[in-house]
Amino acid sequence: MKSHEALNTKKIVITGGPATGKTTIINYLKHKGYTCFEEVARKLTSDALELENIKEIHSNPIELVADSDKFNQTLIDLRLADFLKSLTLMDEICFFDRGTPDVLAYMTCFNQPIKESIIDLCKTYIYDCVFLLPPWELIFTQDEERFETFNQATKIHTQLKKTYQSFGYHVIEVPIGTVEKRTEFILKSL
Repeated sequence: MKSHEALNTKKIVITGGPATGKTTIINYLKHKGYTCFEEVARKLTSDALELENIKEIHSNPIELVADSDKFNQTLIDLRLADFLKSLTLMDEICFFDRGTPDVLAYMTCFNQPIKESIIDLCKTYIYDCVFLLPPWELIFTQDEERFETFNQATKIHTQLKKTYQSFGYHVIEVPIGTVEKRTEFILKSL
């Protein structure tokens, strides 16, 4: 029987460069009944396109929005809000489509200045486990909210791993495969 106090819900990040299958896995986990927090960057990118805040396409919006500092701060704030929501859950486990350190990794990849407050936030709000999906050229596509090339996606993958490791995370790489096999790998690893 569950008490009315929140459990110490395990917070699991699923990350990787663009077009690696993160959202597909998150959607599959939701279908299986797990609590999942969706990626917020695609919504911000879509909003920036609508407001014509993106100067050009064919690169990452983090370097193309009119105010990248505001974009990054909004992104980190939304990811922090999801983290804080997870503290009130009555579930044993929840999943995040990217975590707060992803913002730092992208900022590093695109040579943007990083505020100490963002680093401190990443040090303060800690996830329990991080799964990294590798670049997968077969499924890689660009679309209206994903502008990176495959080469940029590979660079982002490397920086994501370095960034999470710099905060002391043991990063578990998820093998390429069907959504069912990848999800099974993640669940068995937990």
